[in-house]
Amino acid sequence: MKDHPEDRPFDRSDWRRLLRRLGDDPDRPGLRDTPERLERAWEHWMSGYGQNPADVFTSFEDGAENYNELIVVRGIPVYSHCEHHLAPFFGTATVGYVPSKRIVGLSKLTRLVDLFAKRLQVQERLTRQIADALMAQIEPKAVGVVIRCRHLCMESRGIRAIGEETITSAMLGELLTNLGMRTELLALDRGC
Repeated sequence: MKDHPEDRPFDRSDWRRLLRRLGDDPDRPGLRDTPERLERAWEHWMSGYGQNPADVFTSFEDGAENYNELIVVRGIPVYSHCEHHLAPFFGTATVGYVPSKRIVGLSKLTRLVDLFAKRLQVQERLTRQIADALMAQIEPKAVGVVIRCRHLCMESRGIRAIGEETITSAMLGELLTNLGMRTELLALDRGC
């Protein structure tokens, strides 16, 4: 979980202190192994910091020739943590693009979403990071990303708005000006 090399890693003694601070006893049987589990869980949940989007992509020139329509993967799972409360938010992403010279391996779109989701996030930035990375890596004619998530910071505290979905989108390239293509992407996102 190191973001800055000069910082010492968050270790089990920190998690033990947190459990005490929350009012519980980290030595009781049910919590004895919790600091180790927390350490592993947060290392996994924040593993996107140690990954470079360029390393995720496999792209191909073969298959892109004469193809000028949307390529869309929808229903991509999103599991992230809000940077304001460290509370989870979760949902799905739709990622689409129109190739220029290259196509990307379809599973790489899921990996790209996962890479940026495994960082402390706000949904708006997450959406834009995915779109920008895809645009930078394969230089397509257009990129569109739509993310729909439920936020536990809203559902479990404060307003307690259970089941509400936040929807964000990022449209780049021809999707900014081509209303027909934009409408098609949004319809494909909804499953129409």
